[in-house]
Amino acid sequence: MSKHTIAVLPGDGIGPEVIAQATRLLDLLREKRGLPLDLWHLDLGADRYLKDGTTYPKEIADRVKGEASAVLLGALGDPRVPGLEHARDILFGMRFGLDLYANVRPVKALADRLVPLKGRGRSDVDFVVFRENTEGIYVGMGGQFKRGTPDEVAISEDLNTRKGVERLIRAGFEYARAHGKKTVHMADKSNAMRHAHELWYRAFFEVAAEYPGITPKHVYVDALCLYLVQDPSPFEVVVTCNLFGDIITDLGAALQGGLGMAGSANLHASDRSRVALFEPVHGSAPPLAGKDLANPIASFLTVGMMLSHLGWPEEEQRIEAVCARAIEEKQCTRDVGGELGTRASAEWMLAEIARSL
Repeated sequence: MSKHTIAVLPGDGIGPEVIAQATRLLDLLREKRGLPLDLWHLDLGADRYLKDGTTYPKEIADRVKGEASAVLLGALGDPRVPGLEHARDILFGMRFGLDLYANVRPVKALADRLVPLKGRGRSDVDFVVFRENTEGIYVGMGGQFKRGTPDEVAISEDLNTRKGVERLIRAGFEYARAHGKKTVHMADKSNAMRHAHELWYRAFFEVAAEYPGITPKHVYVDALCLYLVQDPSPFEVVVTCNLFGDIITDLGAALQGGLGMAGSANLHASDRSRVALFEPVHGSAPPLAGKDLANPIASFLTVGMMLSHLGWPEEEQRIEAVCARAIEEKQCTRDVGGELGTRASAEWMLAEIARSL
């Protein structure tokens, strides 16, 4: 088997705490399963930025692009850097620099008691959101005029290209076909954002015609949020734009037990040989940092996604099963009903994974 280099960036806040446990999981699988992984630890984040102004140097970016198979990234964000210069350069440098156009967020409940909806349980919450990752309103186009005055004007441009929209939609359909899903929903606001989202609407049904056997369904994003809290069970795959994907996936995280349960992948979905970025998406949560309170499950599930992407789907299944048992047996952190700290919860899961090998 060919060797895979994993670039590891611990991040800020609780990032280093959960990524430390995730790297222990990778070390365990390297030792016990012989997975050909090299971990390349990078000193980047708020501490480094405050020390010498380093964000995401070009030489590091070039090496990541040329040498790494994947990046494991902890959450970024530190109140000592109010402008988030380091976070923006690192995260956008990877997403845009590596053209990681598909943000993939599984929304899967691992226990009935984590689902906050009356009369709904684990079997009702199992879908995946494909969020466009390199266009939309987050590209930063726009400006301010007469700032700080009563006449101030602020403009943000929503950029959508046929190429960008179509390839994200196609990634959702490819996933559905590969995983035996029967429906793909597309969420937009084409009734109000007539120009940009009419493109989404048109492209969606044109791409859908290439996938017979998969039913395309259109839903306005505000209606989707309503339906998800009424009954999420009809949803299997959702494709949407950058902004709406950001909102929908946080709602989805609530359905699966909170942000501490949410992993993600950032992919160039049409080329699996390209570098991919994997990150737990609970945020850096500075008030929790250093208190041994952060939930490590999101980072474990994220490692599972990374290993599946690299060709070991059985390891993702193994990790997910142990995470589900940790919830069931309450060997988990307080946010999901346990009494353990970050390290103790991770220790329990690592021991169970080792026992299964």
